[in-house]
This record gives sequence, structure tokens and C-alpha cells, in this order.
Amino acid sequence: MFDLPPRLIVFIVAMLPLSELRGAIPLAIAEYGMTTAEAYLLGVLGNLVPVVFLLYFLGPIEQRLRFIKVFDRFFENLFHRTRRKHSERIDRYGALGLVTFVAIPLPVTGAWTGCAAAYVFGIQKRYSFPAIVLGVVIAGLIVTSLTHGVVNGVLN
Repeated sequence: MFDLPPRLIVFIVAMLPLSELRGAIPLAIAEYGMTTAEAYLLGVLGNLVPVVFLLYFLGPIEQRLRFIKVFDRFFENLFHRTRRKHSERIDRYGALGLVTFVAIPLPVTGAWTGCAAAYVFGIQKRYSFPAIVLGVVIAGLIVTSLTHGVVNGVLN
């Protein structure tokens, strides 16, 4: 259907909220035979592209949607419930907790969710951006290492 270059495919997969670099790096290494450095770089850089937009545009998007009653209620409930359940941990760990949350390569953790968490808990961009970047860098190292372990174990 689309004849896109493998590097572009990997970069796009890294940008997507469900796959992020957790899907992009294994795809690059196992499917496209890219080098470790190339897979890591494309995965991390692709995963960081949405971070800038998310951190800067989640606020304005929320503010616009709040003019609609259903969305206003949704955000009010979401923010209240989330802050009530997790604010103690955020107060205790702050940006370091955000690094850890983004770095752990599990489903529903990563840059996209990290941006949402930073926004919901009001972590300032000057703290949340470097924390998310560091988390993505660490997650990339973990995923790359795990991918090499699996690929070398299965294919050799």
C-alpha cells in the first residue's frame, strides 16, 4: 500500500502513542535489520517528537474542550480523582518519579502518558520536559538491550 522507507516507518512507529519506542526499536532491529545505534536513535528521537507538542498543547486543548459541558465534567472528574489518588506520590517523588514512570517499558507507561501525568499534576514544563527526555533515553536503552537479548537468543 505505502512504500515508505524503513527508517521513516520506525520513526513514525516511535511517535505513536500505543507503540512508542517500545514497538519501534524491536521493529527496527528484528524486522529491518538496523544497527543498534540506528534503531536506538530513530526510536528515541521519534518518541520525543510528540513530547514537545503534548507538553505545550495539552493545556490549550483542555481549555477549549471545557467550554463543552460533557468535557468539562470529564476533566473535572479525571483531575480530581487522579490527584486525590496519586498526589502524595507526586509530591514525594516529583520529576524523579516521572523519569521512572516513563523509563519503565511497560504498557501504559511512556512519553505520552508521562506528558499527560505531568499536565494533570501540574509539573512545570522546565521540570517535566527533561524528566520525560531522560525517561525516554533510559527506556530506549532498556528496550534495545532486551531486543538484542531476544533476537540473539532466538536467531542464534
